Amino acid sequence: MASKQRAISRLVAQSGQMLLAHGAESTLVGDIMRRIGLASGVNEVEVALSANALVVTTVMDDHCITTTRSCADRGINMSVITQIQRICIMMEKGILDRSLAQEKLDAISPDRYNRWIVVVMIGLSCASFSRLAGGDWHVFMMTFLASACGMIVRQEIGHRHFNPFMNFAVTAFVTTLISAQAVLHQIGDQPTIVMASSVLMLVPGFPLINSVADMLKGHINMGIARFTMASLLTLATSLGIVAAMNISGVFGWVGQ
Repeated sequence: MASKQRAISRLVAQSGQMLLAHGAESTLVGDIMRRIGLASGVNEVEVALSANALVVTTVMDDHCITTTRSCADRGINMSVITQIQRICIMMEKGILDRSLAQEKLDAISPDRYNRWIVVVMIGLSCASFSRLAGGDWHVFMMTFLASACGMIVRQEIGHRHFNPFMNFAVTAFVTTLISAQAVLHQIGDQPTIVMASSVLMLVPGFPLINSVADMLKGHINMGIARFTMASLLTLATSLGIVAAMNISGVFGWVGQ
């Protein structure tokens, strides 16, 4: 019985660890962990979450097991979160038992889009913002070029596992330096829009949304931690932009 409870505790902890690592909000993490534990046969599951770790306690026949897991950031990936939710639902419906659920959980591998598709789509999204802001097609093309080049830099730095703050700062620096050429050479009707639109890919929207959701749902510590991380990423981006502006001597977009 104790070995079964240990296996269930490991399953619950692993699912929570993967959910946190790939960007799930705290309420969802705790809910899925409890549901998986109860579906596996334990009587009670208690979960405590922090910014980079989790603690889970399972109770089965008055026997208590507590385990702790560290949670490194693996990047936002909704595919992983969705797959874990499906495993949870199948366990609740009796389609999967604990051992099959463990096999499926171990088999989960984060899906990654082709890097060049990501570069093109990021370029198009930032360029579309420049059009919405009133830029012409020359502004559109320069925004596409600057943001696409910035995304390539971001991917290369990310693949080498540098600190994310350095990644955001260097990406913002390179993107702003390229987009400043539109102002220096007067490309398009409103070239300053290029500088403002090309760095929108660095806005940490998902962490900010999760931080507010966590705080509204009672996970104050997690919400503050995520908000702090998002704020530091924004600060790193701002430092990169300001450095590129000082080098290029172009500060016009600040007034946009």
